[in-house]
Amino acid sequence: MTVIAPTVASEVTPILDRVETEIEKNRVPAEIWNNDAIFRAELDQVFGTCWVFVAHESELPKAGDFVQRRIGLDPVIVTRDGTGGINVLSNYCRHRGTQVCQTDTGNSRFFKCPYHGWTYSNNGDLVGTPHMREAYGTRLDPKEWGLKRAPRVDVRSGFIFASLAHEGPSLDEYLGGGGWMLDILVKLAPGGVKVAGPPERYQINADWKAGAENFSGDAYHADTLHWSNEEIQMIQGLGANAEMMHAYELGDGHATLGFPWAKVGLPLWGYSPETVAQFDLSVLDDAQRYVLETNPPTIGTIFPNFSYLRVSSPTLPGGPPTVVTTFRIWQPIAPGKMELWNWQFVYECQSDQEKLDSYVTGQLIFGSAGNFETDDTVAWEGAARAAKSAWMQRENLSFNFEQAGRTTVDVTPDPDYHGPGIKRPTGFGELVQLNFYRHWLAVMRGDASSTTTEGRHSR
Repeated sequence: MTVIAPTVASEVTPILDRVETEIEKNRVPAEIWNNDAIFRAELDQVFGTCWVFVAHESELPKAGDFVQRRIGLDPVIVTRDGTGGINVLSNYCRHRGTQVCQTDTGNSRFFKCPYHGWTYSNNGDLVGTPHMREAYGTRLDPKEWGLKRAPRVDVRSGFIFASLAHEGPSLDEYLGGGGWMLDILVKLAPGGVKVAGPPERYQINADWKAGAENFSGDAYHADTLHWSNEEIQMIQGLGANAEMMHAYELGDGHATLGFPWAKVGLPLWGYSPETVAQFDLSVLDDAQRYVLETNPPTIGTIFPNFSYLRVSSPTLPGGPPTVVTTFRIWQPIAPGKMELWNWQFVYECQSDQEKLDSYVTGQLIFGSAGNFETDDTVAWEGAARAAKSAWMQRENLSFNFEQAGRTTVDVTPDPDYHGPGIKRPTGFGELVQLNFYRHWLAVMRGDASSTTTEGRHSR
């Protein structure tokens, strides 16, 4: 992987050394949640080398379709060209850097820069320059002067990922156990899943890692932060959330929490009998079926900033259950600040009414003004504020992840689980969150291979 540029490394190395020391004590220094040097290094080391989710194929159903996204701070255009190919193109004109695409989504064969009129095809080739003969004499090479392309683009079960690194593991190798778990969520029926609508986007005064860490394994907060949802009878049993959740450490910073939906009368998350009748579980291996039957993935993170959640919740208090599937990215925009992109997904095979109920319920609980979303996003802002506090900086503040060494709950890995990584029979322990930061540290140091050992951090 690409190493941190020396000018940045000199600033971040002491911080990373402190992170390494503190993690050994099951603590994480607060400063990494809002630090200029750390942020610049993350753009290079994390978002400049890792595979990053940029779009879903269902957002680009026809030739010419495009969406505008970002990798780190860089704007990119994700297109489907005339041959059906997927392209991830830099949105910087090669003449003076002006953005050639100004809209979030659409359909076009070409992108024309508003500054001087350089025009590009939707596969990135330069196809036109105004006053070509007078300005340049001969046509410029369309490949050499085309839009820069993400060096590597690949698709897993309809999810489009891009990597800005020219070399590194393939997408399947990178996803590893995270991809194995993702398949359980999205491959159960012919046609797979699709977006139910465009993503919501909203800014939060919180670091991107706060959301990624929370979705990787924080069952501990549910009965405190989200208690108001139980009070209004939107959902019940939050007090048992951490006890009933099972934590999957999948390697390379990927992690999932599984919930025993069948034990509360909702096998397969509570999908309708009509939808379940169209599922084909033969696409899963034996270990995946064990997960599906016991503790299917409910909330998880694929490192660095791609997360998902599937829950069963009533559309209205006391109403019938509806299955909600939301995918989101925690998009860094500045130190201690992110933009949350949130999609609702449905299975292609669901009825129109079931799809609508899923979308509406998803927005109700995990939309920008959702019951759960507003709880989470406000709480996450605290870490960024503490990290910028002059007082806390003098105190060398670290946050407590000591459940990993102090919990009295059994965290012994499940011997009946034979999938990637390990599964623990509890949501207590904060072990998956610590693994997230161990992997983050390794990626920041340019040595992500150091956290791939299966069961490496088991007790």
